Amino acid sequence: MPKPTKGPRLGGGPSHERLMLANLAAALYTHKSITTTETKAKRLRPLAERLITFAKRGDLHARRRVLAVIGDKAVVHELFTIIAPQVADREGGYTRITKIGNRKGDNAPMAVIELVLEPVTPKVRAAKPAAAAPVAEAPADEAVAPADETTEAADATDESVEAETEEAAPADKA
Repeated sequence: MPKPTKGPRLGGGPSHERLMLANLAAALYTHKSITTTETKAKRLRPLAERLITFAKRGDLHARRRVLAVIGDKAVVHELFTIIAPQVADREGGYTRITKIGNRKGDNAPMAVIELVLEPVTPKVRAAKPAAAAPVAEAPADEAVAPADETTEAADATDESVEAETEEAAPADKA
């Protein structure tokens, strides 16, 4: 049995809260963004993201589990065919809550909860320097000098290889 949430419920009882959250989720999927109180938005987020995760699975059992929460088949169809492919690359965080200030009548804190449908941009990681040559304590002038010596050594090796190939070429022709 799920543990009940602490504190007062959003509605009069548990069934009213379930229905209210299901209606808010249906409105969120239909309109992509809704304005509600902060408390309702924070309580809606886990339910809405769980239903989107079911929609990403896309099988019949997942569709029936979502239909058990949201009774409107048109909303469930939109969730499975339109919203789920748009968030297929996203691993979570399908909703965004933005606080917008207090309501004029009763001064209740309001928020906008919206679906995050933008494509995911992968993070670019900076290339790490090679671990084989740590030069953390050497001054900059000394760090440049060995690199120049290695290039000069490589140039000398290239010249010796070219000289050997020139000497070997006439021997092969003779």
